[in-house]
Amino acid sequence: MSDETGEERKEAGAGLMQYSPEGMMPFGPVHPSLKEPEYFKLILEGEKIVQVIPRIGYVHRGIERAAQERTWVKNIYLFERICGICSFAHSISYTQAVEAISPFEVPDRARYIRLVVAELERIHSHLLWLGLVGHWAGFDTLFMWVWKDREHVLDLEEEITGNRVHKSYSTFGGVRKDLPDNIGEKAKAELGYIEKRATYYKDLVQSEETLAVRTRGVGRITQETARKLSPVGPLLRCTGIGRDVRVEDPYAAYDEVRPEVQTSKDGDIASLLVLRLDEVLDSCRMVKEALEKIPAGPVKAAFPRTVHEGESSFHVEAPRGELFYFVKSAGGSVPERVKIRTPTMANLLTATEMLKGQTLADVPVVLTGMDPCFGCMDRVSVFDVAKSKGWSVSGEELREYGIEYYRRKRG
Repeated sequence: MSDETGEERKEAGAGLMQYSPEGMMPFGPVHPSLKEPEYFKLILEGEKIVQVIPRIGYVHRGIERAAQERTWVKNIYLFERICGICSFAHSISYTQAVEAISPFEVPDRARYIRLVVAELERIHSHLLWLGLVGHWAGFDTLFMWVWKDREHVLDLEEEITGNRVHKSYSTFGGVRKDLPDNIGEKAKAELGYIEKRATYYKDLVQSEETLAVRTRGVGRITQETARKLSPVGPLLRCTGIGRDVRVEDPYAAYDEVRPEVQTSKDGDIASLLVLRLDEVLDSCRMVKEALEKIPAGPVKAAFPRTVHEGESSFHVEAPRGELFYFVKSAGGSVPERVKIRTPTMANLLTATEMLKGQTLADVPVVLTGMDPCFGCMDRVSVFDVAKSKGWSVSGEELREYGIEYYRRKRG
């Protein structure tokens, strides 16, 4: 038993739930608001969150290692499975990284088609996210409306690529097949409908009382914090920093069909709602413009089964933000190394800052506002205790403290 008096313990604790197995508040790894397992240790002062410690790795799938056992082409389909919502962003980032090693030019028509599909994916991803924010804010009508409207975009994607989710469309040297006949007219009609609905939703999210209470001032992030923690995508742009890979380092046909970078200075979930709807409207404009300006010609260049020796990196602006691929080839039919940095990995620490100062009831809304994809992000550290010169660490210690504890203890 402790010799401390009740008053001494009260002063030492200062009202905080202490970071210990007995006192901390767990959130996850299995929780109704988490569609993928992840674990957050919340330190509370009453209902107020004062510290957040994330623990990642619950859905690590070993995809980078698996890529070293598959051919270059098979890896296109593997990397698409990293994320169903932004599968095309993964495939074009990977294919363009490989294309950068090889002396083959992608036809102009294929570059335009890549832009069209990438922006359709951005629209459906943003609408999916908007519905989820509405759901966790207690506005299920918005969720049902938005997801119904999202079907129009998925129908267009299926018309173009043959698939709604994993499109299997981008390939080395271009895209797998040409656009269907009369797609321009159908896209114009469907996107016109989406523009009307997005304009309506933009007015709605700024006036509806439920969303106002649950999102205004909630999850606020300052520009100073953003510069320190380097989030990407809408999470960065909502602080007023207009960073966008499509503008700063154009790929596909973004040098000819240019985005209008949307920003906000409020830095809260409410500003993210408006910002993403502005991006939906801009993406609709870009798709229609690209389909009007698209040149004639082939959609794919010949590409060999093996890739030259070398290494390259490529990044794209996925719906959640910057997606980064590093590819290394030893000159064979399989990659020597593929390294992936997803937007959720870049945004996780910012999300922990967004949660500070909020209540437990705000956690689902704030985490959804971050737009996480934990399956995309998860990583594990692997080390061989047998080679540690007699040093050992218990499994209990590793589970509780992680790899950094191992490194500090070993010295």
